[in-house]
Amino acid sequence: MIELKNLNMSYTLEHGRLDVLTGVNLEVGDGDTVAIVGPSGSGKTTLLVLLAGLEPPVEGSVRLDGRALGELDADALADLRRDRIGIVFQSFHLVPSLTALGNVALPLEIAGGQDTRTRARNMLERVGLGGREDHYPAQLSGGEQQRVAIARALVHAPKLLLADEPTGNLDLRTGEKIIDLLFELNSDSGSTLVLVTHDEAIASRCQRVLRLHQGKLIEENPGALPD
Repeated sequence: MIELKNLNMSYTLEHGRLDVLTGVNLEVGDGDTVAIVGPSGSGKTTLLVLLAGLEPPVEGSVRLDGRALGELDADALADLRRDRIGIVFQSFHLVPSLTALGNVALPLEIAGGQDTRTRARNMLERVGLGGREDHYPAQLSGGEQQRVAIARALVHAPKLLLADEPTGNLDLRTGEKIIDLLFELNSDSGSTLVLVTHDEAIASRCQRVLRLHQGKLIEENPGALPD
């Protein structure tokens, strides 16, 4: 599902260059669950951004499901994200003029799907927001907005799910329910899950744990994460 080769990413700053990822190589199979761990600022979110094709790397290549992202134009990348990828970032990116139901149904409607509202309503039920479908983002708490964003990412049963601290704005019980839902999707549909998390208990549920350290990915044993 994922193949990274000699991936380098840096940003030009006023006083020099910031190297974020250096020589990253990674292969992830269909249906695998992978946790990416590491301190704040280590490049975890940057890695997800590159995997989603939202930015190109400075050097190296990203292949998803056999397709080289560097060979796709903006429209093809957008189609790939719409059809194959679910993304949950810490910023919710909800459309303020749409209700919770409208936000979740949006990717299905863009893709020309059928029964979009029914599918969106069912997914809102699964994330515990069945009674909030007619509320707008401004009428929802941060945790509720996060759950809407998660429902939107899951509603089209993506083949690849990228999640950046998906429980960061949720209480413990709701967070556990959402994590269970992510792993349930992985099990039911054979999707691949790449999960950025600071929570060692969540990371230990994944088949693989990768730590970002000084721009490099280091494989670890689940349940044995160093401080």
